[in-house]
Amino acid sequence: MSSEDESPELALSSEDDSKRGKRSLSLSSDHPEGFSGGASDRPKRGRPSTETAPVWKPKWNPWIIAIAVMSATFMEVLDTSISNVALPHIGGSLAATTEESTWMVTSYLVSNAIVLPLTGWISSTFGRKNFLLVCIAIFTLASVLSGAAISLNQLILFRILQGLGGGAMQPTAQAILFESFPPEKRGQAMAFYGMGIVVAPILGPIVGGWLTDNYSWRWTFYINLPVGILASFLVWTILEDPPYLRQSKSARADLAGFFFLVIWVASLQVMLDKGQLEDWFQSTFIQALAALFVIFLIVFVVWEFTRKNPIVDLSVFQDRNFAISTLLITMVGGVLYGTLTLGPLFLQQLRGYPAFDAGLAVAPRGAGAMASMMMVGALLARFDGRIFVCIGFCVLSLSNHLLGELNMHTGVDQVVFPNILAGIGMGLVFVPLATIANDKLPASKISTASGVFNLMRNLGGGVGIAMSTTLLSRGTQFHQSRLTEHTTIYSEQLAQWQAKVQPAMQSAVGDQGWLAALAGTVTQQANMLSYVDAYTLMSWVCLGCAPLVFLLDKPSGKAGPAGVH
Repeated sequence: MSSEDESPELALSSEDDSKRGKRSLSLSSDHPEGFSGGASDRPKRGRPSTETAPVWKPKWNPWIIAIAVMSATFMEVLDTSISNVALPHIGGSLAATTEESTWMVTSYLVSNAIVLPLTGWISSTFGRKNFLLVCIAIFTLASVLSGAAISLNQLILFRILQGLGGGAMQPTAQAILFESFPPEKRGQAMAFYGMGIVVAPILGPIVGGWLTDNYSWRWTFYINLPVGILASFLVWTILEDPPYLRQSKSARADLAGFFFLVIWVASLQVMLDKGQLEDWFQSTFIQALAALFVIFLIVFVVWEFTRKNPIVDLSVFQDRNFAISTLLITMVGGVLYGTLTLGPLFLQQLRGYPAFDAGLAVAPRGAGAMASMMMVGALLARFDGRIFVCIGFCVLSLSNHLLGELNMHTGVDQVVFPNILAGIGMGLVFVPLATIANDKLPASKISTASGVFNLMRNLGGGVGIAMSTTLLSRGTQFHQSRLTEHTTIYSEQLAQWQAKVQPAMQSAVGDQGWLAALAGTVTQQANMLSYVDAYTLMSWVCLGCAPLVFLLDKPSGKAGPAGVH
């Protein structure tokens, strides 16, 4: 806190009790999310010094509280990727293509992101404990309904409902952890939180693959029922709202701003999901969605800048560190969820791996992420965080470059090592980038910044998945046409392949059987090349982000890892 922030608190010592109480309440309302940059930021009554003011402490041990809130949050984040390995099974069960099956992933991410800006207002109006319990109940019920869906449209609808229930869990958990731990232990608490947020999407394919292979893809949703019941019990028993949150009076919600936000975000995501199917801008439907996106985005920005109590305080983007960090975390979200979608699809569709083996092959990301996050958490106070972020982007670029060299003879070891590198890169980027984003923001805006940061990461994830599947589909068509051009009777390679394959095919399916095998081989190779293109593009995106890191101001070193999202 600066001296300017502390001066109103000091001035209270010369005022009477009624004025002190009134002033304390007004200071409390500056923190609608119920937490701030430290104990000294909380309003106190009758204390001339912030140094000796009593600090609220929860009844339960902070680490027990951390386990309670993270049980729900981990479940929610796990669901962003647990069904990725089941996409081929879901498509087959619900008569949908692979591209259509990914809509249930992106719809979850977008609805998850949309609810984030309302988190602070709802928490301060109805209480954070009550809000979290309702979110867990909605999420758990929607999970059961998703598992029971009998059509793709039903599944997408229930996933949207699931995302609405789960979207507020992350910032709510972060706020609770920030309040429950003393200032000197908040770094440890946020590192615990950060590992859960990063590792959960990586463990998702393992759990989802095992459930899909041994039971059904529906169990990737049903598994949330016992976890949701346990999380509800823990939150109900252990959690309590701090006094200043119960006493705060929240302003009216900016419902018009929320409406504008929903329209432009939904338009963008539907455009990305349906673009390939509708042949992009050759379709009047896609053109209309693009127009809605642009118009309502502009209206949203203008509206939010002119409101006294906006649903999204866009003034946080005036801070250069936050603006650039948010751009970078959007890119990271796209790469993270894009690769988590591509990896299992490649292993199942082209290499014939079972769902569990496909999930297991990408699991080493978790080990890499945990190791790098523990390391960077210990070193961040001593070294410039921008260096870690830059190295992290370079490692991510190398990882995707190696994945871009995969072929039809790739073994498990050639998949595991790039995934370990990807985990290390993610860990090096996430913690310091989130810390730098909040480094120069006033404590009263950390809540808003947290919501926006999570919003853009999830939107980046939705865009990354949609663009990855589009690249696969378009790339397969492009490479198939190019390969067909070179598949002629004058090709020496084709003659050698025919001499090897035709005798076996002739005895099995007749004289023309080798032609069917040729068509299948061409399609398979075209699909392989489209994966190579997608990974190569993400490699260049990560490499392009590395120099942008040094547009950030050097961190002050005061924030610590408390801004992890």
